[in-house]
Amino acid sequence: MAVAASPSLSLSPPTQRAVPKPRRHTPTRDVVSWTSAIARPAREGDLPATAAALSAMLSSPAAPAPNDVTLLTVLSACAGAPSSPLARPLALSLHALVIKLFPSHLLLCTCLARFYLASRLPQLALQLFGSMPERSVVTYNTMVTGLMRNGLVAAAREVFDGMPAPDKVSWTALIDGCVKNGHHEEAIDCFHAMLLNGVEPDYVTLIAVISACAEVGALGLGMWVHLFVIKERLEQNVRVANSLIGMYARCGQVEFARQVFGKMRKRTVVSWNSMIVGFAANGRCTDALEHFEAMRRAGFKPDAVTFTGVLTACSHVGLTDQGLRYYDAMKAEYNIAPRMEHYGCVVDLLGRAGRLDEAMQVVTTMPTRPNEVVLGALLAGCRMHGDVGMAEQLMQYLLEQDPGGDSNYVLLSNIYAADGKWGGAGKVRSLMKARGVKKTPGYSAVEIAGDVHEFVCGDRSHPQAGEVFEMLGLLGHEMAGCGAVNEH
Repeated sequence: MAVAASPSLSLSPPTQRAVPKPRRHTPTRDVVSWTSAIARPAREGDLPATAAALSAMLSSPAAPAPNDVTLLTVLSACAGAPSSPLARPLALSLHALVIKLFPSHLLLCTCLARFYLASRLPQLALQLFGSMPERSVVTYNTMVTGLMRNGLVAAAREVFDGMPAPDKVSWTALIDGCVKNGHHEEAIDCFHAMLLNGVEPDYVTLIAVISACAEVGALGLGMWVHLFVIKERLEQNVRVANSLIGMYARCGQVEFARQVFGKMRKRTVVSWNSMIVGFAANGRCTDALEHFEAMRRAGFKPDAVTFTGVLTACSHVGLTDQGLRYYDAMKAEYNIAPRMEHYGCVVDLLGRAGRLDEAMQVVTTMPTRPNEVVLGALLAGCRMHGDVGMAEQLMQYLLEQDPGGDSNYVLLSNIYAADGKWGGAGKVRSLMKARGVKKTPGYSAVEIAGDVHEFVCGDRSHPQAGEVFEMLGLLGHEMAGCGAVNEH
């Protein structure tokens, strides 16, 4: 009987068939996951990494289209780094995506407009604004604020005038923008219109209006605003109080400024500076120096503005040596590098004292080129002390520094005239004519019922000029009659 052969025993392991591993299905990343990956570098201010993450999303076939949150995230990163060379091209690319994916998205379009305005591209912002089918109050306010910051007052006013219902923020943006662009009378007119429209101002509005009042000398309106501040219990708002101090000082009412300062429970360096500079500008130099010492005793550290006020005060009362000691202390004790205004004060200080050679040494050893104010201060010293030779030296500097400025030409002409050198005075006048430089006329301003009216000599441009000159004629007639009575 045949016996079946048994399998031979092998020491080597039996050959095994390879079993295929099950495939792992990577889950598709959704838009939230992509946006999170983009948001991480965006939060850290890493614009190149943010742009790379967005590019990876757009180039991946499996990736979903970005949503509005994705685009807002990247746009915020652009706004956070406007100086980056990548910000502008990236924002323009986002604009194209917004038009393609969300052509009527209000928030995205508003954010894009804000970016363009912050990046000094106001025309792009205006084009985008004009194409928007829907606009919110925030959109309008963004445009008004941004256009004002770009100096486009007329364009900002046009946008504002198109608003269906301007709110407090809208009016404040308009008024503050006018003030910062030097349109102070217009700012006051806008404030009147705001009140007539029944919109209550807030403290930011009031600060802007107080600043406008200070610039044009509208003391009456400034006092009305002060009463409004008291009524609204805002007098302890430090910024409001500081603005009131500055306004009263600019309008020549330093005692009112002192009253506001005295009632402040909390003061800042700006509060002290406003009083010191205000006293100095109004000739109350002893008060300015007393407040400076009180400021130091109160533990406040003086800054560059403080020393401008102190040096101005010393100059006005002739405290030359004391002023120079303060100037040295500013540099040595407080480590404040002199600015152009400090050099101007020191030159004025020395010039008034007749120490013209020392003043000239300050001018020639300045680390920066002296401006027309510094040179003008020395020129005024030359006029005061009759130094025609030094004045002629300075004029060459002035012609290079400020060829269109009229005041220093007139000053040099007066120096020649005071010394009897009529040929020199005539030469300066001829030079002014050849360069097309005209003497800026002085003007007078009068405030009536909160409105400031400005006049120059012989001015008939005022809408009520006829009535004004008629009244002047009557006054002249009455004064002549009184003179005739007194003669008899």
